[in-house]
Amino acid sequence: MKKQQLVAIAIFAALVVWMVIPRPGTSTAEEPETPVTRVEAVSSGQAASEDPAVMTVRAERIQPESYIERLTVRGRTQAFRHVEVRAEQAGRIVNNPVPRGTRVRAGEVLCEIAIDDREANLSEAVARREQAQFEYDAAVDLQRRDLQSEVAVAQFKAALESAQAAVTRAEIALNNTRIVAPFDGVVETRNVEMGDLLNVGTVCASVLDDSPMLLVGLVPEQDVNRIRTGSRVTGQLLNGQRVDGTVTYLATSADPISRSYRIEIEVDANQQALRDGITTEILVDASDIMAHRIPSSALTLDDNGAIGVKLLDEKNEVYFRNVEIVGDDTNQLNPGIWVTGLNGTVVLITLGQEIVFPGQVVQANFDWDQ
Repeated sequence: MKKQQLVAIAIFAALVVWMVIPRPGTSTAEEPETPVTRVEAVSSGQAASEDPAVMTVRAERIQPESYIERLTVRGRTQAFRHVEVRAEQAGRIVNNPVPRGTRVRAGEVLCEIAIDDREANLSEAVARREQAQFEYDAAVDLQRRDLQSEVAVAQFKAALESAQAAVTRAEIALNNTRIVAPFDGVVETRNVEMGDLLNVGTVCASVLDDSPMLLVGLVPEQDVNRIRTGSRVTGQLLNGQRVDGTVTYLATSADPISRSYRIEIEVDANQQALRDGITTEILVDASDIMAHRIPSSALTLDDNGAIGVKLLDEKNEVYFRNVEIVGDDTNQLNPGIWVTGLNGTVVLITLGQEIVFPGQVVQANFDWDQ
């Protein structure tokens, strides 16, 4: 072998021996011990420990309460009724119709048609009725003296009834020249002006009855059995106004397209200042259940992303429990959310739930919550 190769082999062997021979550490100082951290659970109003070796979480004893579950339905406001008032006689409008937006009472004139010859027709019908009445009375008198047959008397009676019917028709025609409001309400539209010629069936105006006002919506078929007629309802209008009412109608047949059921809510009488057609979120009182009201900050997620809370058992061991949110409490003094899935009275970790894990034992003294 060449001399250079022998030198390289010798250097490599020396390097391997240096690497495998054990050597003492360069420092003889002792490594500091890591302090043991413990977790302590305290009440919401109790001061946290000032010891840096103590991690504090806050807990609260929560009891189940009766909660009325609410079903949310999207809907709108709607007038109790809205009708188009049409002419029953043909003729020319002779007075200014009632302006739009005017509140009218039942029987108040909306449009007035020219009388023309209708009054004369009534006078003629009345005169013919008087003639028929005289002829019938004379025939009856003759019949009593056996001077008139029963057939003739029957003919005079028919003529009298025909004359009476003619008077009734003439009176109706004269009365129908005044088109009146069918109920108390607001004139929503006015379709004619003075001088217009109306035919039978032409719309004079439309009247909207806003007392009471309704909230209407469509309930999905999976929720329809949770609602009953008479249930209380709270409506949140798009303009921010809140109204209360009662369910007065729930459809038996579903809409063929949406497969949903129509619901109608009558708004309480003291809340009538509403407009028709405003988008509304309808909250219907459904079933009465037992639930727990907890702070929304107490919610957390497990490893699978399921929502739940962390609790303490009787051995002060942390465990996780899935919950379902069924509602919220908008009380500003005591806000929170309502959840189901918890059994009986529980000790809920309300703050610091992210620093403890299921199976961990914490130090807790529950004398503060007895």
